[in-house]
Amino acid sequence: MRVDVVSIFPEYLAALDLSLIGKARQQGLLELTVTDLREFTSDRHRTVDDTPYGGGAGMVMKPEPWAAALASALERGPFPAGAEGGGAAERPVLVVPSPAGAVFTQATARDLALREHLVFACGRYEGIDERVVDWSREHFEVRPMSLGDYVLNGGEVAVLAMVEAIGRLVPGVIGNPESLVEESHADGLLEYPVYTKPALWRERPVPEVLLSGHHGRIARWRRDRQLERTAARRPDLVASLDPATLDRADRAVLAGAGWVVAGGHVVPAGGDGPAAPVA
Repeated sequence: MRVDVVSIFPEYLAALDLSLIGKARQQGLLELTVTDLREFTSDRHRTVDDTPYGGGAGMVMKPEPWAAALASALERGPFPAGAEGGGAAERPVLVVPSPAGAVFTQATARDLALREHLVFACGRYEGIDERVVDWSREHFEVRPMSLGDYVLNGGEVAVLAMVEAIGRLVPGVIGNPESLVEESHADGLLEYPVYTKPALWRERPVPEVLLSGHHGRIARWRRDRQLERTAARRPDLVASLDPATLDRADRAVLAGAGWVVAGGHVVPAGGDGPAAPVA
C-alpha cells in the first residue's frame, strides 16, 4: 500500500516512524511519504492561505498549492495518470480530514486497508478552498472524514489516527492476525476486559473462569462481558446489532442490561422501536 500525506507541518507526522507502522515502513509493507505543502507555493513567502471570500474570521488555504501537491501525489501512485493499466478502478482515495466529514469507523479502516493508494490532505486554518475538493473528484475518490464531533486545529492528528487504524490492518503489519479478530469493533461490540500475571494483585483476583482452562466457558464469559460493556458504554452499537447474530445466552445478557429484541431490532426494554443512535 502507498500512503501520501500532505501537510504544512510534516514534522507532526514523525510518529509514523515509530512502533508497528514504522516497522511496516522499514519492511516495505507500507510506502509512506509526507510532503510539505509549502514546496508547491510560488511566492517568496511560501504563502498557503488567504482571506475568505464573503468575510468572516480566519484564513482559507489557497487552491493552487493543493492542486499541485495532489497532482504530484497522483504521479507517485501505483497507477499514475495516463499509465498503462491505470483507469477509474485504480483511482487513489483522497481522505480530507474535516469536522464536516463522515465519521471514520473500524469499517472505514477495513475498507481503506484494501486500497492501493491513499492520499491524506491535512487542512489548517478555516479549511481548504472547496474548489480543491471539487477538482480532486476528477482524479481521486474523495472522502471527507471526521474522527468525531469535535474540532481540531488541523488534520494531522486525525491522519495519525487514521493511518494507524488502516495500516495495522494491512497483512503482515500485525504479527498475530488473531488479535485483529478479538479487538473492539471487530464484531460490532467493544472488547472484553483482559488480565495478566499475577493472578492476585493488590487483593484483586483475576476472574476465576480465566484460570479454569475451559475454553468454552472462557469464550462465553468474554462474550458476556463484551455485551455488558457495550450496553453500558455504547448503547448506539447495541441498537445496531443484528438479532439474527444473538443466541439465547446473548439475549439473556442484554435483557439484564435493559435491552430486548422486538420487531426485528434490539431496543431498550419497554421501547416501541429501534433505539436512536447516540450523537
